Amino acid sequence: MGPCDLRSILNHLTPSVDPRLLVGAETLDDAAALRVSDDLAILFTADFITPLVDDPHTWGRIAAANALSDIYAMGGRPLAALNLVSWPRDLPAEMLGEVLAGGAAVAAKADCLIAGGHTVEDPEPKYGMAVIGLTHPEAIIRNRGLKAGDALLLTKPLGTGILATAMKAELAAPDHVVTAVDSMTALNRAAAETALAVGVHAMTDVTGFGLAGHLSEMLGDDRQLGAELSLASLPQLPGVAEYMALGMIPGGAYRNRDAYGDRVVFASADQQQADMLIFDPQTSGGLLVGVDSKSVADFEQKAAAGGVQVWHIGRVDARGTIRVVA
Repeated sequence: MGPCDLRSILNHLTPSVDPRLLVGAETLDDAAALRVSDDLAILFTADFITPLVDDPHTWGRIAAANALSDIYAMGGRPLAALNLVSWPRDLPAEMLGEVLAGGAAVAAKADCLIAGGHTVEDPEPKYGMAVIGLTHPEAIIRNRGLKAGDALLLTKPLGTGILATAMKAELAAPDHVVTAVDSMTALNRAAAETALAVGVHAMTDVTGFGLAGHLSEMLGDDRQLGAELSLASLPQLPGVAEYMALGMIPGGAYRNRDAYGDRVVFASADQQQADMLIFDPQTSGGLLVGVDSKSVADFEQKAAAGGVQVWHIGRVDARGTIRVVA
């Protein structure tokens, strides 16, 4: 399902008016938020993916990190999860055990309990989690709230969709696969803790809609805000430029370009490489953070202390478009 399909479905939903629901589906935020008391809110989300790698344990680790990321993106801490499994009858149960073990290993790093789950028979294997997390109602970080002049920071390099396509074509170099897996299995925990400590204006994780799509959601539909992205500052996983040149572009990148491309303006015609990179759908991508420009150095220092690399990729303006410059 592409972003246009999802928006069409959401437009037909009747929005909840219950005051306990602090965050619903209106802005395609990362998780829903429900107030349970004056000082406690529950965050809840669900996400699952098809295999990106051959090793089932590694797939489980990637899927778990990907699902947990939605809780971190809203400033929460994961509390418990349920496994979500679609499994073909002709695949061995031992393989599923490896998938679940990989997910459990990453959940343990997040101090997140796995309380059970649900399995259905499906011709195509899928695995993920439904996750609940906790936060203070006033500490929720939304994907909306950017202000003109804010700096845009990214906490993981781009290109997982392109690399996954190269893997399927058996063109990806082993060292490039290792680096991509390391990125996809890394939790966004420390990055989210940094965001809370600094006091960011808005945040989301970059996943299926790609950088351009998730940034568009952060900027809102009214075109009062825009952004300028620096092409030279966009981080790429090793090998991504090489695989893009070979045409290893996932179908999701083209769907994202169809959905969000009307908002993107390239400063020059020779930026075709950036075209697909910013639309590339990510799996377990980094956090995209909007922070006051005066707080960039503080964010970078605190992130580094937590072992997180940060790239300053652009700034928010009032043009209404996403302008990509050299």
